[in-house]
Amino acid sequence: MAEATTSAGFSTDFKMVPWWLVLLEGIAAILIGMAFLFYPVRTLFFIVQVVGIYWLIVGIINIVSIFLDKSNWGWKLFSGIIGIIAGAIILVYPVMTTLIVPATLTLLIGFMGLIIGCVGLLQGFRGGGWGAGILGILSIILGLLIIGNVMVSTAFLLYLLALFAIVGGIAAIYMAYKIHKQ
Repeated sequence: MAEATTSAGFSTDFKMVPWWLVLLEGIAAILIGMAFLFYPVRTLFFIVQVVGIYWLIVGIINIVSIFLDKSNWGWKLFSGIIGIIAGAIILVYPVMTTLIVPATLTLLIGFMGLIIGCVGLLQGFRGGGWGAGILGILSIILGLLIIGNVMVSTAFLLYLLALFAIVGGIAAIYMAYKIHKQ
């Protein structure tokens, strides 16, 4: 097994994952990224439906697992019920949830920006320096812009997701090459 060391000094074992699996992941990421670029609505619809099916199956598995292992049965029951309800809603109302799921994620990102910005601004006032304060203000402004126009922000985030998927796919293909070469 080949072992490498990262710049932080951590040892990583590249042979734990087969190179061809990393290659397939990279190719899939690029294809999904391209689909989001050229067919954003259709791709989003498909992805949300897959998530709905996944949540439904995981919800059922969580409830069935209570009979196999009674530990944490309350959390398993709760997460199972939530998964089944969320999956069923997505599958019963596919068009509505295709709009609601990404918009909810966008709102969550906007609120996170506000919280992170407030923390940064507070750090700036408490001696963290101008940099923390300025980044806090910028984060608050970005959070407000995202929350202020959710649909435009969601569309922008879809294209950003496409870009990240393509870049991540290229990086995964490069890593597959490096793993295979060792």
